[in-house]
This record gives sequence, C-alpha cells and structure tokens, in this order.
Amino acid sequence: MWLNIFLWLTLLAFIPYAIIIFLYRRWFLQLTEFALPQNFQPQIKFSVIIPARNEEKNIVACLQSIFQQNYPVHLYEVIVVDDHSSDNTSNRVKELQPIHSNLKLIILANELNETKINSYKKKAIEVAIQQSNNDWIVTTDADCLVTDQWLLLFAAFIQQHNSVFVAAPVKMIDTGTILSAFQNLDFMVLQGITAASVSAGFHSMCNGANLVYKKNIFYEVNGFENIDNIASGDDMLLMNKIKEKYPKQIDALFAKNAIVSTQPMHDWKSFFNQRIRWASKADKYNDKSIFWVLLLVYIFNLLLFILPFFVFTNIQAIFYWLIFLLLKTLVELSFALPVAKFFSIKLKWWHASLQLIHIAYTVFAGWLGKFGTYQWKERKVK
Repeated sequence: MWLNIFLWLTLLAFIPYAIIIFLYRRWFLQLTEFALPQNFQPQIKFSVIIPARNEEKNIVACLQSIFQQNYPVHLYEVIVVDDHSSDNTSNRVKELQPIHSNLKLIILANELNETKINSYKKKAIEVAIQQSNNDWIVTTDADCLVTDQWLLLFAAFIQQHNSVFVAAPVKMIDTGTILSAFQNLDFMVLQGITAASVSAGFHSMCNGANLVYKKNIFYEVNGFENIDNIASGDDMLLMNKIKEKYPKQIDALFAKNAIVSTQPMHDWKSFFNQRIRWASKADKYNDKSIFWVLLLVYIFNLLLFILPFFVFTNIQAIFYWLIFLLLKTLVELSFALPVAKFFSIKLKWWHASLQLIHIAYTVFAGWLGKFGTYQWKERKVK
C-alpha cells in the first residue's frame, strides 16, 4: 500500500518535471548564436571586477587572459579586490601592475576596518564599483579564463540592444576526474537552462563569473541592499532586483566566444560546500516562479532518493526505481545533447551512472542550504 502511494507521488512529480525539461529543450533549440558585426567599432567602457581570496595559483592566468583581449586598452580597466587572502594573491597582482597601467588592486581588509559581515564577495564588488571609472561593470572570478573576443562581444551586444543587465555562458574545465566530469555536466545543464529561459522570454538564472550591468542601474536598485546578509547571490539576486524595475532589459549573450571557463572544485568537500552555498539563496527570490521550479526539482529527487529503501518491505521497489531512473536520464539527455554541442562537451555512456551522485547531492545540498551551515573560502557561513 505505502509503496503504491509513493509510486503515484513519484509519477506526479515526474510528469511536470519532464514537461519542464522538454520545454527547456524546445526553448534552447530556438536560440540563435550572436555574431560579431563586421567592421564593429567598440565604444563601451568597461570596469572588470575580480574578487579574489587565496587565488595566487589562478589570478595570473585569469588576468593574462583578460589582457589578451582584442579590445582597445583605453576602454577597459581591471580591478582585483583581495578579500583577506593569506597567500600571495596581492603580490601576484602587483607584479603585473607595471606592465598593465589599467590594472588596479584593492585590499578589502583596509576598506572594512575589521568589520565582520556575512557576504564578503558582495562587499568586494560593491567597493570596486565605488572606485571604478567606467559606466559598465563586468564581473568574473579569479579562477576563470576568458576569450580574446569576450569584451568585444559584450560591447557589440550592448550597442545593438537596449540592455541594462547581460548574462553570458560559463563552462567548467574538465580535469579528467569523475568529480570534474560530474561538475562539468551539472553546470552545463544549469547554463543550458539559463539560455533556454532567455529564449522563452524570461530570465531566471545567471552566474557571477560572466556578467555585465550598468553601474548607474546598480545604484538605482540600491546595489546589494537587503540581500547583503546572504552569503551567495551577488549574481542571481542582483539580477532579480534589476529585473523588477527593468523586466524587458535583462538579456543573455549567447555566443561560443563569450564563454568563460572556470575551474571545478578539486575535492568533494569543496564541491558540496559550493552547492550548499548556491542552494542557500533558493527561497530568497522575489520572483517565486524560480522557487517553485527549484522545489519541484528537489521533491522529485527526494522521492527518487527514498524509493529504493522500500526494498526492505517490497523487492519490486528496485524495479520501479530503475524505471524512474531510466526515464529521468532519457528526459534529461534530450536536453543535455544540444547543450553539450554548444559547449563542445562530449557526452560519454558512463556519465549516466552519475545520476546517483546527482540525486544524493541535490537532496543533501538543498536541505543544508536551507537549514545548515557550510564552509566557503575558509569561512563558516550561516
């Protein structure tokens, strides 16, 4: 009896879940890649902001990729904000300053005067915006690499569209490990959903590793005010605030040469802490449609997580669980295939086995994001 009830609940969750995935697939396939206009002459001035904490191993490569831009040097500046690093992050930046006059360094500790806060990344961005010279803010992370057309594509897109906030795609670097492969696929799907939602006429997701927005709009919505107590959300929660005032001017740049590559987490503990951090903002959106979709995804995965435990009372539970697992995989694969093609990611047969990890991490990260604490950048966060 209880197994039958549980199977019906799982089916009732699977049906809307499958419908949503198929809609995302349809919307994604409708996208047209943005092409750089011939003889384009950029006019936009950018301030590229990079919050960095203990990133001495990554910051130089990140900055070098930015300074290799096919973009006039006088039209952009780069601001690195050292967020209380205990390594040589600041020294690595200082070594490059004599070569690049448009590179600035801010020491966040000097700006805070030992004030304790819950979101240092938001504060780092806020301080950098205050000290920036240009009208458009670009954010990325210290472990990211960009293409030489990155800023050029942003400028061309902005000059063609009346945008105030533009998100662009991000790709995980595959280092060859199972953990890396899992993150790459999981993150790829999230990015595909981001692009698909734009195609459908609404924008629900973005990533702070590849964002552009107007500085005056940031101040018009009072920046991170009312969301600065949340450790995460310097990207999606800010976008949500801007979207409330400018619903028709939130855009996404869909172009392969605009993709920013970012490092995966190098161990499972760091990965789970990252995902818990992301999950912590799930119920903070004013646009509740995002919350309900996330809740549906969570409930469906929770049901799949619990279902095999019915084997202790009914051996058939495993059979039904395998059927739902297969259906989930096929539905998600229909969406993942075109997304993987855009990101030039080769899907492999053994990737299907990562479903088990995906279900478990969704359940635990979602729960701890709401009710637990986590470690991020050597800090304990509520």
